[in-house]
Amino acid sequence: MTRVVLGSASAGRLKVLRQAGIDPLVVVSGVDEDRLIDGLGQDAAPGDVVGALAQAKAEQVAGELDAAVATDCVVIGCDSMLYLDGALCGKPESVEAARQLWQSMAGRSGQLYTGHCVIRLQDSDIVHREAQTSITTVHFGTPEPDDLEAYLAGGESLRVAGGFTLDGLGGWFIDGVDGDPSAVVGIGLPLTRALLRRAGVSIAALWADNAEPRR
Repeated sequence: MTRVVLGSASAGRLKVLRQAGIDPLVVVSGVDEDRLIDGLGQDAAPGDVVGALAQAKAEQVAGELDAAVATDCVVIGCDSMLYLDGALCGKPESVEAARQLWQSMAGRSGQLYTGHCVIRLQDSDIVHREAQTSITTVHFGTPEPDDLEAYLAGGESLRVAGGFTLDGLGGWFIDGVDGDPSAVVGIGLPLTRALLRRAGVSIAALWADNAEPRR
C-alpha cells in the first residue's frame, strides 16, 4: 500500500486531491519560508524559489513521518507565488497589502508559479526525489470597489498566494487562465501525475490505496 502524504496546510490542495480520488494524509511542514527565500538571494529566478520551497517542505515532512507510513509512501510538497511587475507575491500580510495587490492586478495578467516536489519513501529510505515548477497565466478582472472591499473583509485574500483564489470567492474576479487551472488552485494534477509516474507510482494504484472512506 502506497500512502499519499500531502505536506501542506492548503485547503485548496487538499480539495483538488480529494476531488481527483486521493484522500491524503496531511502533514504540515514547519519550513521557515522567509529564511529560505532570503538564503536564495534577490536574483533567484521565480521558478527556483517556489521549487526550493516545495522541495524543502517535502523533505522536512519526509523526515518526520512515522515508520509505518514511511514504509511505502509518496510525499508531495507544493508552493505557489504570483509573479507580477518583476516581483514574487506570496500571501498578503494585511488587508491593506491585499488591497494594494488587487489594485495592481486589476485588469492585468500575472504568472502563477507553482512548485511541486514528489519524494518516494520505501522502508524509510528516499528512493526517488524530483521537483518541477508549472507556470500558469492568470487574467484578472477589475472588481467594483464595493465588491473588492467585501472580498477583502471576508479574509480569503490573506490565506492564499497572490491574494486570490480561482475556486473560491476570488473566482468571481478571474477572467481566465492560460495553463493548468488545478495548479492555480495549488497543485497541478498533470505535472503531479508525471512526477508520480517517474517515481514508479500509478494513479490507479493510488486511487486503490488512498480512497476516501465511505460514510
